Amino acid sequence: MTRTTLATALAAALLALPANAEQVGEVGVDWVGNDIIIDAIQDPKVEGVTCHIAYFERSLIDRLSQGNWFEDPSNASIACRQTGPIRLGDIDTSEDGEQVFREGRSIILKSLRIKRIFDQPNQTLIYLVHAQELTEGSAKMSISTVPLYGAELATD
Repeated sequence: MTRTTLATALAAALLALPANAEQVGEVGVDWVGNDIIIDAIQDPKVEGVTCHIAYFERSLIDRLSQGNWFEDPSNASIACRQTGPIRLGDIDTSEDGEQVFREGRSIILKSLRIKRIFDQPNQTLIYLVHAQELTEGSAKMSISTVPLYGAELATD
């Protein structure tokens, strides 16, 4: 096995490993094998909330034809819902919020991230999925909200 082949296989394996996400769906979008992947992600600090993200995954044929081996598009969509009794952990309540999920979309330069922001006056959790790129910003984003108003918050 050549170094290039080994590096390509390693990069593909690393890109395919989502941290704390479970793939729940896959939709083929064309004849070259490009797919839309749907993952379920549990908020690690808010029990009872599940986010689903959908993102594009390039096929080997697409990577070969485009010449960009190590990068997937940054586009993603998110929907978050209450899926059980909500139990708020020690969450960041600052305006910046806190990162819930991160997945690499290229070897080092780009990642897909989910941030949670607590809108305390409106008793709402806001989940933002966006791309973070080392070299330039990206306006590709999507948000989803989970209202806490009227929710029965679980207590310890």
